[in-house]
Amino acid sequence: MSVNEMVRAARTEAGLSVREVARRVGVSAATISAIENGRTGVSVDRLRALADALGTDATLLLDPPMQRARVSRPGPLETPPAQGDWRSFPELTIDPVLAAAVACFVETGYHGATMRGLAERAGMSVPGVYHHYRDKQDLLVRLFDITMDELHWRVTAARDEGETSVERIASIVEALALYHTHRRELAFIGASEMRSLVGADRIRITESRNAIQYVLDEQIDAAVAEGHLRTAHARNAGRAIATMCTSLCQWFRMDGPSSPEEIATEYANFALDLLQQAARESFRRS
Repeated sequence: MSVNEMVRAARTEAGLSVREVARRVGVSAATISAIENGRTGVSVDRLRALADALGTDATLLLDPPMQRARVSRPGPLETPPAQGDWRSFPELTIDPVLAAAVACFVETGYHGATMRGLAERAGMSVPGVYHHYRDKQDLLVRLFDITMDELHWRVTAARDEGETSVERIASIVEALALYHTHRRELAFIGASEMRSLVGADRIRITESRNAIQYVLDEQIDAAVAEGHLRTAHARNAGRAIATMCTSLCQWFRMDGPSSPEEIATEYANFALDLLQQAARESFRRS
């Protein structure tokens, strides 16, 4: 964001009118409007005065290339999970703003969350949040990207572990169930806030979600062709299985009667039952 955009964002989040900021700084309202609209430059002294009036740090209102280089935009994962054991779920380490966004989006929903509330939960100033993330939509997209990146490598690894098409189906379902229990909050946002995505990001993430469904569909088709499954409605069954897994985040609790691993095993067997597996004892997981 440019300096003028940062000033306007900080004023809006502070709940101050242009006239009130002008009064605090000692200039005309027209001058503040010109600053916010980029029609006039801002001196260092004026920037400090604006920061004082808005209750923030002058450095957080800066956004030229040199400042961006000093304060880098945080990546989605500071400690990405190792892409090896798809059944292992170490704790994700995400930056404080993203962590606050997860909590707020789960608690109030995307549309009920505010940047001020996010900033307070993250222990930052509102301009500080804007310095790293363009807006609330930017935060939502980053959370979806975290979810989809992890889902893709886990589902792919699970598929590749199976020696037969039926084993690959069971492993894919297990991976989906494990993710939607171990990463319940991210999964909940992914399931409930697709409608809140806009523009090209919504199209891109929709395609990414579809790609995971196609991984499952491909293995179901292979198992049917090989005579391992008897279902006459492979595509509908595949959608039902995926939905069964994605709905876990709506009710599963870590302190409940079943562990994520127990649920994942049950769901893999549910999926094979739904697909009317032939000679299922050869493949059923215990």
